[in-house]
Amino acid sequence: MNAVTPTAPQPITDAEVKAALDLAVAQIRRNLPAFTYACQNHSSVGNFYPAVENTQWTAGFWPGEIWLAFEHTGDKVFQHAAQIQVQSFLHRIENRIETDHHDMGFLYSPSCIAAWKLVGDEDGRKAAILAADQLIERFQPIGQFIQAWGRKGVAEEYRYIIDCLLNLPLLYWASRETGDAKYHDIALLHARTTLANSVRPDNSTYHTFYMDPVTGAPVRGATKQGYKDDSFWARGQAWGIAGMALSYRYEPIDEYRKTFDRLLDFYLKKLPADLVPYWDLVFSEKDGEPRDSSSASIVACGLLEMADLVEADVAARYRELARRMMKSLSEHHAVKDPAMSNGLVLNGTYSKKSPYNTCRGEGVDECVSWGDYYYMEALTRLSRAWSSYW
Repeated sequence: MNAVTPTAPQPITDAEVKAALDLAVAQIRRNLPAFTYACQNHSSVGNFYPAVENTQWTAGFWPGEIWLAFEHTGDKVFQHAAQIQVQSFLHRIENRIETDHHDMGFLYSPSCIAAWKLVGDEDGRKAAILAADQLIERFQPIGQFIQAWGRKGVAEEYRYIIDCLLNLPLLYWASRETGDAKYHDIALLHARTTLANSVRPDNSTYHTFYMDPVTGAPVRGATKQGYKDDSFWARGQAWGIAGMALSYRYEPIDEYRKTFDRLLDFYLKKLPADLVPYWDLVFSEKDGEPRDSSSASIVACGLLEMADLVEADVAARYRELARRMMKSLSEHHAVKDPAMSNGLVLNGTYSKKSPYNTCRGEGVDECVSWGDYYYMEALTRLSRAWSSYW
């Protein structure tokens, strides 16, 4: 692992972690009137989240923040609000409202598995198992992967994305809860397919990977949200780092750990001194491109996840690096004035349009819901021994 550059931030202290969590919890409390019976949009607009219906792939992160606030404070107001959200998620999966995609883990782990683990919410458990059932419907035996979006089996849509590594813990959990190995087995197969195809020789990652629907052979890597097919989308690299850590927890094979270090090494080499990446790692300060603060929070969570699984000296290095990342985020990107934003962390980038990608341009240099959630999760992991929702 590369050494941290001398100009990098100092590690965040325990007192600073608590202060940052307190600040975030106060913001979440202020947001409850607007977002107890509604969801937050995937990203802010002018740094303020609009309220939306529960239809987006990102909807699970806001209730995840509420549960983290509940854990930090013990305040039943947060439990009540989060359980109201659980009912919305149960309704969504029972009626298959905008669920024909792979993001069931992002939706149901921080909302409903958290509810079951923390307060024994039976509807949370029910909803999460139904979500796992939906997710495995997208598994493609030819190629052994979970298809991301679109019409199943159609050649031009026969692909997965690196983000899906974060949906797999839902399946591991479902196998434990039900005693049915089918969820676990599909998760393992998808993780191994990702490991085999999504990491380039230089240790960067493809966002999207296409497979042959007839033979199951790998076809090509591409991007939807990175700058271009052969650039280095920052959040994709972050999903890979965090995803390898989670995969290693559930299947502790050496190749996951080695890949974690390879992906991390590439990521660190592309960072500016403050450890908060530009939205694509191909850019540097001279390019004038926006940052993606959410990627830094995701990587910090990945570091802290892996730190719980490895020997003490390596774990200490991972934790120190995570603390440096969180110091930078809390000091320079966290929302400190509610008049500026109703989010937690500024300078995220959801989807920046380029001449070479296929995304819609939205949520650029804004708060993003997963960025707020992973910021809270990383602080929580630093504050105590935390039982993961994932």
